[in-house]
Amino acid sequence: MPGPSATIPNETGGRFRYFTPDACILFATRFVRLFAYGALSVVLVFYLTSLGLRESQVGLLFTLTLAGDTVVSLALTIVADRVGRRRVLVIGSLLMLGAGLAFAFTRNFWFLIVAATIGVISPSGNEVGPFLSIEQAALSHILPDRARTSTFAWYSLIGSLATAVGSLCGGLLPDVVRTTGMPDLDGYRSVVILYAAIGLLLALLFSRLTPATEVQTAAAPGSRWSLGVGHSRHVVLKLSALFALDAFGGGFVVQSLAAYWFYLRFGVQPAELGAIFFGANLLAGMSALLASRLASRFGLVRTMVFTHLPSNILLIAVPLMPSLSLAIVVLFVRFSISQMDVPTRQSYVMAVVLPEERSAAAGITGVARTIGASIAPWFVGLMFAQPSLINFPFFIAGALKIVYDLLLYREFVALPAPEEKP
Repeated sequence: MPGPSATIPNETGGRFRYFTPDACILFATRFVRLFAYGALSVVLVFYLTSLGLRESQVGLLFTLTLAGDTVVSLALTIVADRVGRRRVLVIGSLLMLGAGLAFAFTRNFWFLIVAATIGVISPSGNEVGPFLSIEQAALSHILPDRARTSTFAWYSLIGSLATAVGSLCGGLLPDVVRTTGMPDLDGYRSVVILYAAIGLLLALLFSRLTPATEVQTAAAPGSRWSLGVGHSRHVVLKLSALFALDAFGGGFVVQSLAAYWFYLRFGVQPAELGAIFFGANLLAGMSALLASRLASRFGLVRTMVFTHLPSNILLIAVPLMPSLSLAIVVLFVRFSISQMDVPTRQSYVMAVVLPEERSAAAGITGVARTIGASIAPWFVGLMFAQPSLINFPFFIAGALKIVYDLLLYREFVALPAPEEKP
């Protein structure tokens, strides 16, 4: 059932008739946050290597960063429905601010590890921290079931557009700073400082959410002692294991590392990388809109699997391309279908759990993805240190993600979302 702030449907409002002020705020926070993640992801490896870190240290730092985000996300999302979603979102924003400031003003590797572990830093250009899980739960709370998947598709599009614009700006800003005569390091640092400032902006935006986004139903019996989920525990744990496998594969090609691969393989510079990933993320965002139409016809699970499989085959093909232009073409084709599983996956998780367990369920599955993604970058750092191995991350990522697709279909095709049942 829609939450108390859901609007009454009307035919003149179109697909946006359910948008309340709270929904608009959640879309705005999604945009500014993914802008920051996209900008940082293009230059983060360049920034850290300019500080004097070796590639293997960068890979280790990314692994520990994502591991720390896992702990923070789990700790915050499993209590969000009890202590208040708005309060937890503000706390997450302040952790993002703190991590950005620490990265901007220290060169010490161990201080960077501490800041990355405690704070919220996105090396991938993708969501980290508690934000996505709680925003999804809040949106599901104020929307009717039939509007959830299409709204999540637009939500995904907004994120992809923001990542695209952020990637472009993150690649261009260091060049602008360089024209003033400042060294490359200061140009990269300007992006890190911008990331921290957006953390502060997020805190201000989240503070404007109303009580309508909060869950009113008491937690299910026993859920307090089972990471916030009781009735939905079995499904959530099984989905979490599968999502962890998918994210482990994706961790080999997170955007920061993929951008650095283009530099190692073809000598592409940050400004060009920003343009490449602007286009890639733009295509990814557009693909999310088609996902809701496919899901309404074929179902959420089938849409997830049958759009994800070809994108993973294309991922394997990227390093096989003999030239930069062909590699970009394959990357773009891959991104044009790669995000169709995102709004459908998010909608499916919200559909198969109780409303009062949504924040926790999204948090647990999100944390599982973060755990999976956190392991891979360390291996990638070691591979990048060996010229003969720099293509292997793409092969490993594609193979693991194909295995995930097949297992997901086998386990969940017989469990449709409630609104898909006859």
